[in-house]
Amino acid sequence: MNKKLLFTFKLIAAVIMLQTLFYKFSGAQESIDLFTKVAGENEAFMRFGTGFIELFAAILLFIPKKAWFGAILTIGLMSGAIIAHLTKIGIVHNNDGGLLFGAAILTFLLALIILFLERKKLPFIGDKF
Repeated sequence: MNKKLLFTFKLIAAVIMLQTLFYKFSGAQESIDLFTKVAGENEAFMRFGTGFIELFAAILLFIPKKAWFGAILTIGLMSGAIIAHLTKIGIVHNNDGGLLFGAAILTFLLALIILFLERKKLPFIGDKF
C-alpha cells in the first residue's frame, strides 16, 4: 500500500483522538456528562486516563517501529468507546447526531487497517506474516 495513504490513515485516526483531548482535559461539561454515564463517580479518573492513553496511542502511530502498538491501543480504546455507546451512552450523545459514535467506528476501522499494514513489525509473530 502507498506510504502516503498509510500516513493519511494514521493522521486521520490521530486527529480524531487528539481533538477530543481538549474536552477531556479541560473538564468540559459534555465530556463530564459522557464519562459520568460510563463510569459514575469515577468519571474523572476514566476521563483523564482515557485521554492520556489516546495521546500515547496517537503519538505511537507515528513512531515507525511502534505504530503497530499505537494501532492496538487505538483498537482497544475505540472498542471500549463503541461498546459504551451501544450499552450506556447511546448512539446519539448530546444531540450530536451520532457524530461521536461514527468517529469511534471510523477510528476503529482505520486502526485495524493500520495494524494489518504494520503486521510485519509485530514482535515475535511479525515475521510469520
